[in-house]
Amino acid sequence: MIKDIKGLHHITSMASDARQNNAFFTDTLGLRRVKKTVNFDDPNVYHLYYGDEAGTPGSVMTYFPFPDVMRGRPGVGEVSETQFAVPKGSLSFWQDRLSAKGAGNLHTDTAFGAARLLFKGPDGEGFALVETENDGRKAWNGAGIDESVGIRGFTGAKFRLHDAAATSELLGFMGYQRAETDGDVTRFIMPGGNGADTIDLEVLAKTPFARQGAGSVHHIAFAVENRAKQLEVRKALMDTGYQVTPVIDRDYFWAIYFRTPGGVLFEIATNEPGFDRDEDTAHLGEALKLPARYEPYRDQIEAGLTPLAA
Repeated sequence: MIKDIKGLHHITSMASDARQNNAFFTDTLGLRRVKKTVNFDDPNVYHLYYGDEAGTPGSVMTYFPFPDVMRGRPGVGEVSETQFAVPKGSLSFWQDRLSAKGAGNLHTDTAFGAARLLFKGPDGEGFALVETENDGRKAWNGAGIDESVGIRGFTGAKFRLHDAAATSELLGFMGYQRAETDGDVTRFIMPGGNGADTIDLEVLAKTPFARQGAGSVHHIAFAVENRAKQLEVRKALMDTGYQVTPVIDRDYFWAIYFRTPGGVLFEIATNEPGFDRDEDTAHLGEALKLPARYEPYRDQIEAGLTPLAA
């Protein structure tokens, strides 16, 4: 069994409009834009990162905003819900704020004993604010949102699958423990994790497969401390039969990827070196940062990107 994974690192999704995406996360949700860079495989498209003050692993939502991309079709084989932690008693604040900001499909429920506020993002993506107690993580107090109600980071994520058996086995191998079942959803918890500790598996045997597009999660990343631990995880996965990519330098972390039995793309990402490797923490996310291979084309790349609000 792998013992080096500490919970989630980041979740990466697709969007249709960079300005709209930036406004939603920095204004509506009050997160900090901690990095403004480009898709390393397609530098004509932003890669935007939002999180807490430093972009701590377990707090970071990232997006590829492809202009005018078709909206995704929800289904199985995908991450269907990204779950954020908020303090107990804060849901009334968030319901008023999200309603005033025009967020879609607002409603409350209770899952695994926690009160939640569910809503849709600008491209129809599914989110939940989950009331948590004793979460010591500090919120970024952006957009006038007080620390007492601010988002702490992820609690976890939900997958939709035709069958959960193989993914359950994989999560167990990765160090997660089966906790409890609520209806068609089974929860797995990472003991001693980083706060972004839960994965929920929802079984929908007759639902069609998802079609990826705007509003779809592209991949979900799990955190390891450093490159040495990442190599140990890679070897363990490959020894078990998974086809895992070589280590890829993403400037702010190193990454490996593999496709899970249920169809979800997993990444294992390092906590090092972090988002302050090329910007002071006080100025994260302000300047456009490019991988070294794209610096000779900066003027051309910047000219093709939609300017964002501060």
